[in-house]
Amino acid sequence: MLTSLPKILHAKTEADLAGYQVNQVGNTCSFHAIGTSLRLLLNVVIDPMELSDQVNRLWRRGRFMRVAPDWAVTPRMQVRIVRYLAHMHGWPVTATFQHGDPESLPDALSNLDAVPIITLIWPWHKAPPIYLGDTTRNFNASRSAGGHSMIFAAYDPNHTAGGAFTTPWGFINPWMDNAKQLFWMTDADFRRAWGFWLPGIGVNPLVQIRLEDRLSGALPSDDDHE
Repeated sequence: MLTSLPKILHAKTEADLAGYQVNQVGNTCSFHAIGTSLRLLLNVVIDPMELSDQVNRLWRRGRFMRVAPDWAVTPRMQVRIVRYLAHMHGWPVTATFQHGDPESLPDALSNLDAVPIITLIWPWHKAPPIYLGDTTRNFNASRSAGGHSMIFAAYDPNHTAGGAFTTPWGFINPWMDNAKQLFWMTDADFRRAWGFWLPGIGVNPLVQIRLEDRLSGALPSDDDHE
């Protein structure tokens, strides 16, 4: 059952979390989400474009951590990228993939040692609206099929878009420089796009990036043996 109380990632303010947002260039949402997660957990700075280029080069050498150069990164590939970075730099982090649940997802915000990344998927003409802050400005009006990864950062059952309708799900989303607010979705739109089934991904894809030395309470992962 969903909580009736607001929750926010790592007990920060919305303005603090919004400050991590920069406008992405190209198909790099996963790299922004991974980079921001590592900054939140380890205070390290990763350039998303440089990481994207690095993964492109690795793809050409037969190490596949995206579907194709400059193209999509699946949730399980996000896990591989995090584990690759941890191995290369000796960072005490890891990542796991699982199928989440909207009812319990807000609980992830209370874990100071983890950052949750969700992936939305939608068919043609069904792009879920994603609103900036408390406005009704929709930043996802595409008519194409697509997917998008964001850091789940806030849940507030009383949050609205200009008072017009409720938008309880908040995200760190790389669609604007110097944003003062997070991006938000309605409950129905979020559940529909997060729950869209795609072969090889399934419904409600959730990647948890965690500090490795504090994993004793981690949930079982579909990706543990990859």
